[in-house]
Amino acid sequence: MKKLLGELAFKLSGWTYEVKPNVLEKKQVIIGFEHTSMMDAVLSLAIFQIFDLKIHTLIKKELFKGPMKPILEKVGGIAVDRKSNQDIVTQMVELFQSNDEFNLVIAPEATRAERGEARKPIRTGFWHIAKAANVPIILMYANSKTKQGGIFGKIYPSDLDQDLAEIKRLYKEHTGLDIVIPEPKKA
Repeated sequence: MKKLLGELAFKLSGWTYEVKPNVLEKKQVIIGFEHTSMMDAVLSLAIFQIFDLKIHTLIKKELFKGPMKPILEKVGGIAVDRKSNQDIVTQMVELFQSNDEFNLVIAPEATRAERGEARKPIRTGFWHIAKAANVPIILMYANSKTKQGGIFGKIYPSDLDQDLAEIKRLYKEHTGLDIVIPEPKKA
């Protein structure tokens, strides 16, 4: 039933999706670009339903109050305490280690970009989590101009600057999206 609802979401929206074979694993950090509207999130959730992936995403703990708490937990929200003595990377590594299957979804742009606004460099927390947990980074996209989305690749983190350059290249080559990465660190 979930698969049918996911497919219906794509049909009704006029979008299409593609998921390359053998990309998904049992444990992974899934990143997605571009994040321009809530429709991106809805269609991402539809893809996860189609492929029966239980996903998790980081949400600030302050939102886990009252009637929102069970809703956020049901959709895979993980309450993050940014003031905790334990950093987020360590918290996520523990979750990866304690689960047989774990899919952490992160939008590295952090917030939706306004149309026409210059894009800021992506945040790199996803890379640090994947590297420390020894899991691949799965590349997902939603291109609002072409109304196409999907999952098309993966990389195994090894060197931050090289991996970010490769992620940028893959997104440009496979989706036409031009993501902005931070300047390489000087040695």
